[in-house]
Amino acid sequence: MSASSPAVAVHRKRAPAWAHWLFNLTEHLAFDLGGGPRTWRCDHVIDGQKIVTVFFIYGLMHYYGNFSLGAWVYLALHGTYGYTWLVKDLAFPNKAFERRITIGSVLFLYLGLNAAYWSLPWLFISRHVVPSGPMLFAAIAMHTLGVAWMAAADTQKNCTLRYRKGLITNGVFAYTRNPNYLGEILIYASYALLAAHWFGWLVIVIQSTCLFLPRMLMKDESISRYPDWEGYAGRSSLLIPWGLLKTAARTARDM
Repeated sequence: MSASSPAVAVHRKRAPAWAHWLFNLTEHLAFDLGGGPRTWRCDHVIDGQKIVTVFFIYGLMHYYGNFSLGAWVYLALHGTYGYTWLVKDLAFPNKAFERRITIGSVLFLYLGLNAAYWSLPWLFISRHVVPSGPMLFAAIAMHTLGVAWMAAADTQKNCTLRYRKGLITNGVFAYTRNPNYLGEILIYASYALLAAHWFGWLVIVIQSTCLFLPRMLMKDESISRYPDWEGYAGRSSLLIPWGLLKTAARTARDM
């Protein structure tokens, strides 16, 4: 494990104003929309959505009479991803999601965010998309890699910070500072690929730029307080692990 003790960095990185604004906006929508009593915990709301997704997709298959091979593959990918999330959340819960949220935020998560994610299986099932072999290969590969990045990142972070606080610079964090978001983007991009519709990709773009990117930049601002930040930032990327890809390419070329 690699971590460093907290210290004030000489050149503290500052996230752009628009990142602060989007971060605060999405935090308000997800936790405090409308004010009032906070009855439900955010993680329980999210877990409920993950549990129901497989039944929602299977219901779409029945409603549209689509029991093609592609539909079953989509069900296996998107339907069971929620249960992968539940296993991870059971082993390594995210404290940030344990906050209680307002009724308005519950409605936002289900009628806004969840509706956008559920539009992907609807686009695929309702239009009876017949994916080619290469498309199925690409989608399954992206999904598998995405789950691996996401689970490995959250597991490493939880285990490391449980015993030593500080900047994590090794493992899956060695080449990208946000391997968990990389995994999430790969997962949902695999669904958009299968949906084969511009709106599916619009969902991914909005997810990545309005939800994930501000959080990545805010995280950089936070961890830039550590003394090892400048060296770590110089050899890692914000999202895509370019250094790892270059190393893999050199290894393949030299074989």
